[in-house]
Amino acid sequence: MLNAWPPFVGAGIRVMEASADFLFVRVRLRQYPLNTNAFGTHFGGSIYAMTDPFYAIMLAHHMGAEYAVWDKAAEVDYVAPGRGDVFAEFRLDPPTIDEIRREVADGQKHLRWFTVPVVASDGTTVAVVRRQLYIRRRRAAVA
Repeated sequence: MLNAWPPFVGAGIRVMEASADFLFVRVRLRQYPLNTNAFGTHFGGSIYAMTDPFYAIMLAHHMGAEYAVWDKAAEVDYVAPGRGDVFAEFRLDPPTIDEIRREVADGQKHLRWFTVPVVASDGTTVAVVRRQLYIRRRRAAVA
């Protein structure tokens, strides 16, 4: 469904692969004239955008509706010019999900950083993106 999301379509971002258990997602950012800057490389914002929703969506899926999961902050370290197709792989694992459940069991918020490298087709690291998620057990509705 994300492949039809207008901001992704317009930016050249496409989900290439997602595991059935939603613990892994691979995304590609294609380079074309509309997402190329004056220096012939990807716009930094396009590289950032390709990492935007994935960890939050993946973790929310595993945590369930009784948890709030939001993006809180992000950092991008642009390492090398991005030319051609670039890729990002997002991975979660059950021990991390279990650890987060323990952290929020008392109803307090938990902040967790996730790091995803963005790499070119030849394996060169183009950027390293860190995304911080806010996770908290939802409070019961007041009657």
